[in-house]
Amino acid sequence: MQVSPEPTPNPNAIKFTLDRPSTGGGAETFKEGSDPAASPLGASIFALGDVANVFATANFVSVTKADGADWSDLGPRVEQAILDHFGEGAS
Repeated sequence: MQVSPEPTPNPNAIKFTLDRPSTGGGAETFKEGSDPAASPLGASIFALGDVANVFATANFVSVTKADGADWSDLGPRVEQAILDHFGEGAS
């Protein structure tokens, strides 16, 4: 599986493009208070901490970081969470 992080016009958000669909169909949004069953991928990314919002649709996942979070730390952890979600993580 390939995950390609790409910048967005919003410096607090990164688009992680996948080589497959990110959801079982339709869009999924996950933010604080969302039901983890509604978006298991969103819930696993949100559980990393420092995440304000996760939006998944088509073949990408857009992640908005919390104020004060650093992409150099958070980005690789989000990428690993995506790989783990699809059963292709190294851990």
